[in-house]
Amino acid sequence: MSGDLSILLPLSLYLIMTLAVAVWARSPHDRAGRGAAQGFLEEYFIGGRSMGGFVLAMSIIASYTSASSFVGGPGVAYKLGLSWVLLAMIQVPTTFLTLGVLGKRFAIAARRINAVTLSDFLRARYGSEAVAILCSVAMLVFFMAAMLAQFIGGARLFQAVTGYPYAVGLALFGLTVIVYTSVGGFRAVVLTDAIQGMVMVAASVVVLLAVIEAGGGVGQCVATLRSIDPGLITPTGPDDAVPRPMILSFWILVGLGVLGLPQTTQKCMAYKDSRSMHNGMILGTLIIGFLLLCMHLAGAFGRAVFPDLPAGDLAMPTLTVSLLSPFWAGVFTAGPLAAIMSTVDSMLLLASAAIIKDLYVHCRLGGDASRISPRGVKRLSLGCTAVIGALVFVAALEPPDLLVWINLFAFGGLEAVFLWPILLGLYWNGANARGALASIVTGLALFIALTVFKTPLGGVHPIVPTTAAAGLAFLAGNRLPPRRSVR
Repeated sequence: MSGDLSILLPLSLYLIMTLAVAVWARSPHDRAGRGAAQGFLEEYFIGGRSMGGFVLAMSIIASYTSASSFVGGPGVAYKLGLSWVLLAMIQVPTTFLTLGVLGKRFAIAARRINAVTLSDFLRARYGSEAVAILCSVAMLVFFMAAMLAQFIGGARLFQAVTGYPYAVGLALFGLTVIVYTSVGGFRAVVLTDAIQGMVMVAASVVVLLAVIEAGGGVGQCVATLRSIDPGLITPTGPDDAVPRPMILSFWILVGLGVLGLPQTTQKCMAYKDSRSMHNGMILGTLIIGFLLLCMHLAGAFGRAVFPDLPAGDLAMPTLTVSLLSPFWAGVFTAGPLAAIMSTVDSMLLLASAAIIKDLYVHCRLGGDASRISPRGVKRLSLGCTAVIGALVFVAALEPPDLLVWINLFAFGGLEAVFLWPILLGLYWNGANARGALASIVTGLALFIALTVFKTPLGGVHPIVPTTAAAGLAFLAGNRLPPRRSVR
């Protein structure tokens, strides 16, 4: 199938721009001239703790939103109507919750112990290598699964919009995100996240306005949805497709659960000062609410314009290509690609940090980064980031099915592992390593069992019983007596 060059051109220019930002962003830690490897690690993985409020807000939003937010969510809204728009708005407090609950305490603790990664914090807080290593390995495994889903989702979106082969899309955007993350480190990630966040907002607004115009206005779109199926404009959707147990699940999965996502909680270590955090909370909440509303309304109202699409996931690509000129379709297809890239880059950087900082430096070098030269640790960090990205890229060449479930499995697994150790570690002075280990093992085992064996839960997502069981396991494990040393 031949592709449309007028769509490909603006997409290519956008990808080139992200590479240029990475080259520019790498200069601070190249010029800094720090003599210690620890200085490079802090610069490469958390940008010297220098994020301002706007960049902080946009970085959290961009890391949280993904292919599911820009394609999958509106696709479900296309099928279920305004009920899914209402359900999606549960995600509005994401930034406020992350920074409000974790931000100040996390930043103070991280600066006090000189933590660069989440596992640094957990190691120091619980005094346990087992907790830190288990969390690092879990982070690596679930991040690679989530990145695989994002790579494949991005390549398929590129194929659907431009008409070029899947492999071309995978090579263009996959290699771009690998290169700019490897070269620029954290600064490149947050700066491109800020740009990508603005692209996402602009794209969602333009597509929504185009859909409303094509549908004859908001009133006419709602009337058309009612004529197709009255359930499309009810809070529970057609045939009660959005039951109350599902709403409860979403409050846990995308509400409380965001406190256990390393790709967002890591940003709490990297902001500059309290004013930046407070500005980030306000800006982030307003922007993500506006973004989610526009994206999901576009999907829901899209049903009034194209009522017979074979799959909901085709809604956003079809609306973009059909309602915009080829050039502007290419410009605003950068929106969902930006969502995908900004999710992948944060995960890629944290996966590299898990290997270099949490496993190599601490396990191989006894936590003493000075035993390796700054140039050596720099080569290791850049090389590790590139290798992880390349492995995911190769796996994506033969894409598996059920990408949505792979993505949800990865995010649920991260929440099962990290939620209680992070939250109770910050707010409960009595929390200990035995409780943390019990929570991690219980949460991980139960979530995998419920997901793999598809245990019927009456419409409740597996993360709900997993979260409850992991919390109880933490309390029970915390009461166990310490092991006595054998002499």
